[in-house]
Amino acid sequence: MVAPRIVVHVPHASVVIPDDVRASFLLGDDDLERELVAMTDGYTDEIFALPREIATTVRFPVSRLVVDPERFADDAGEPMSSKGMGVVYTTTSDGRPLRSAPPPNDRARLLARFYEPHHAALERAVAAALEVHGACAVVDAHSFPSRALPYEDDQRDDRPEICIGTDAFHTPKGLRDLAVATFRTRGFSVDVDRPFAGALVPMTFYRRDARVQALMIEINRALYMDERTGDRLDSFAVIQRRIQDAVDAIIQAVTPKL
Repeated sequence: MVAPRIVVHVPHASVVIPDDVRASFLLGDDDLERELVAMTDGYTDEIFALPREIATTVRFPVSRLVVDPERFADDAGEPMSSKGMGVVYTTTSDGRPLRSAPPPNDRARLLARFYEPHHAALERAVAAALEVHGACAVVDAHSFPSRALPYEDDQRDDRPEICIGTDAFHTPKGLRDLAVATFRTRGFSVDVDRPFAGALVPMTFYRRDARVQALMIEINRALYMDERTGDRLDSFAVIQRRIQDAVDAIIQAVTPKL
């Protein structure tokens, strides 16, 4: 099958924590379950599911509490590391200890086991699109809580239903405006780079290859899930269809321009 121009990145949907990693956590089972509900972008792998001929999907297989694939590997360059939430979290979303800081060798093993293979797969997907089409668009698929968690920088209450994240190098104004208009015409409230900003691009291409475009799409979880239990709302299927319709419209509009 020919590699699609579109790559969908789903970094935070998994709740899987391997037993050996679970043993390093300081939280009891109930507290860990609550932290998983708070920090997981629940069901984004389902909401952003697209046919294989339309998009290559790269999904991180374990929870972000194990390793966060959206953080820079080097804590020196990762702003969230100052909160204990760099690539390997040591702090929970409300500031409690999650685990002790792993020794350098253990940290390196975690990255080699989870982070590096995932980013290699993402890089391969983008490279394949570039080889076939000479261009690629990465859709960075997320959701966010309707009320800010304590660790978040943006603590404002007036959160939109959809957040479009952009990168100054990889997100053309036309792509940003298209995404905003597409969601707004479908009845969603939309903000750009609020409450979260940015869009992930593999480091091989980051700020180097303008043929790689990127857009983050974040969905307010109150639209589709019970944020206390993590269960789907009755509206889930309707919201899923509305989001998929918007994403498909964006892809159909942008693909001929890539």
